[in-house]
Amino acid sequence: MLQSLIQTIYPPQCVMCDARTDGNFALCGECWPLTPFIDGMCCDACGQPLPGAGAPDPTILCDDCMTIARPWSKGRAAMVYKDKARRLVLSLKHGDRTDLVRAAGPWLARGGRDVLIDGSLIVPVPLHRFRLLKRKYNQAALLAGQLGLVTGLDVLHDGLQRRKHTAPLEGHSKDQRFAALTDAITPNPKHADQIKGRKVVIVDDVMTSGATFAAATQACFAAGADDVSVLALARVVKDA
Repeated sequence: MLQSLIQTIYPPQCVMCDARTDGNFALCGECWPLTPFIDGMCCDACGQPLPGAGAPDPTILCDDCMTIARPWSKGRAAMVYKDKARRLVLSLKHGDRTDLVRAAGPWLARGGRDVLIDGSLIVPVPLHRFRLLKRKYNQAALLAGQLGLVTGLDVLHDGLQRRKHTAPLEGHSKDQRFAALTDAITPNPKHADQIKGRKVVIVDDVMTSGATFAAATQACFAAGADDVSVLALARVVKDA
């Protein structure tokens, strides 16, 4: 009864606008089609959507993944980084909208269903301590925590550490991104033993070139991970 009373006074609203919805932490009918979720065929290595229908195929890769050696096994993303999805990610990352992870958790679980197998260990991409002090939270860690609640999988929030303070990478070329992140992420010596022998799923808010995921993957293997996959809330797509 108390819950019904609360919903009467504060009816559920769309996470992206003020429109009413049937449940909490959901999108309204107008925002849903403007949020480009990734369904069907996608690159098995990075999650970029590809033409055609059907489930992801491990033999099908996008043009970039045919030329770039990905250190991880599989990559997935919940949505394309444009329209409402881009606004949502920016609101989470820079707008203190930490409540958005409640909506993003199920979307990540759905988009990453091929990599979130039983026994997987979820590990977020770390922030450097200076950036963490400025932002006050690590959005990747919040997403990882919510994904753990949705899936029931283990989450290791401090499995990795960002030892190198890099400048924001927006506008940088692919080669510049990879160069900037060389040796930037390492295993956290306090928790590296919890990664050893595990199948790890690294979580971040956005995948652009894949440089950050590559650095985090190499750190997980350095800690003894048995296998590594990556999962992003949104994937930057050329000409999207």
